[in-house]
Amino acid sequence: MSETPQSKADAFAALHAGPDIFVMPNPWDIGSTQILTGMGFKALATTSAGYAFSRGRMDGVIGRDEMLAHVTEIVDATDLPVTADLENGYGDSPEAAGETIRLATLTGLAGGSIEDYTPHDGGKIYDMSLATDRVAAAAAAARASEVPFILTARAENFIRGNRDLDDTIKRLQAFEAAGADVLYAPGLPGLDAIRTVCQSVGKPVNLVMGLSGSDLTTGQLADAGVRRISLGGALARAALGAFMDAAKEIQTGNYKFLDRAATFPEIAPFMRANEN
Repeated sequence: MSETPQSKADAFAALHAGPDIFVMPNPWDIGSTQILTGMGFKALATTSAGYAFSRGRMDGVIGRDEMLAHVTEIVDATDLPVTADLENGYGDSPEAAGETIRLATLTGLAGGSIEDYTPHDGGKIYDMSLATDRVAAAAAAARASEVPFILTARAENFIRGNRDLDDTIKRLQAFEAAGADVLYAPGLPGLDAIRTVCQSVGKPVNLVMGLSGSDLTTGQLADAGVRRISLGGALARAALGAFMDAAKEIQTGNYKFLDRAATFPEIAPFMRANEN
């Protein structure tokens, strides 16, 4: 790749500072990374779910070392800036969150996210104090990096059974004060809630499509104040959905899915012709 970690970080920072909304689709392997890069997107985001599915595992069970090796593979496959889904930082303590971000800054990533939910003990949202301390530790690690690293802080309420918009906003405001560069609340219920969140914070807001309604458009989200859009595991799920539909069709004795399959000439321009 011709771009350096510094140039990728600069490009990523410019996207967040600029006036326009941008979309970061989420590849889950080298091939999908190269395709999205070649299609002209400006930045990419990893997906913990998409990668886990590619390994035959459920989301949330991949460990830190394996995930960092995976995101490094994605980073090395593109000239675009990449931000990573780093789940809860692979540990409940502020120290664990900070160490995960420190290690992430060494991979060439331009950014990464930390969420306020732990899968331990049956799964729970961290209390506000601990959640904020974790963001502060992650932000300190990001600031200590030689190459700028954009930290995203996630408030998981709406996808973890607590549909409390006021509490979600309070959390995002606390995360902003603790040093987060981007704020993110997956699963917001509609444009009114999205607009309210964007108006309640001073940092860029990320919106994930696939959880907030497929009828929303990029233009609507821009008007609501969203700065960037990600897709989470949606592209991986779409690919698996098409795969499963084709397999079901084969079981009926039909093969019409072949008419919808990408052709070799369509795929070839995105693929490498050698080992380098």
